[in-house]
Amino acid sequence: MAERVRRIAGEADAVTQAPPDAGALLQQVARGDEKAFEGLYDLVASPVFGLVRRIVRDPAQSEEVTQEVMLELWRTAARYSAERGSGMTWVMTLAHRRAVDRVRSAQSATDREDKAYRRETTRPFDEVAEQVSTRLEHEQVRRCLTSLTELQRESVELAYYRGLTYREVSDLLDTPLGTIKTRLRDGLIRMRDCLGVAR
Repeated sequence: MAERVRRIAGEADAVTQAPPDAGALLQQVARGDEKAFEGLYDLVASPVFGLVRRIVRDPAQSEEVTQEVMLELWRTAARYSAERGSGMTWVMTLAHRRAVDRVRSAQSATDREDKAYRRETTRPFDEVAEQVSTRLEHEQVRRCLTSLTELQRESVELAYYRGLTYREVSDLLDTPLGTIKTRLRDGLIRMRDCLGVAR
């Protein structure tokens, strides 16, 4: 009978025995106890994942962060101090920091990509101003070309816009080389005056 009572009392103790304490497990893990780490993992993995998932949102990244937290617990368990709070609070604080760091890192990467995209797609003001200025100059040159004689205009266009030599212009227009040189010189002087270029 006494044996039976002892056995029932032992079973009752086993049933009422408190679940493992995260703080006590952390202290054992700090000493390199792998069995204690298994117990700690079983105790905190689910709450850590839940917290991380609420912050990070992405399931795959939440799993990664949870694994990082568990590795950090193994490496830094010696930093836990029971005087500062419960083991579970320390673990959850660590998980919260890791999750926030992941979100910030992802946001920074997104911001960098956005900046790079905007830099590539927005045209700088100077480039636009230069295009407008160039277009105005082209229009002014066209207007000044109309003020030249027919031979001057043809000579200037062939020599400066088509890149022909004086000899090639002379051959093409069937005009003596000396005349082409004179027409070009006179045409360029008139163009300079028309464009307002200082001498």
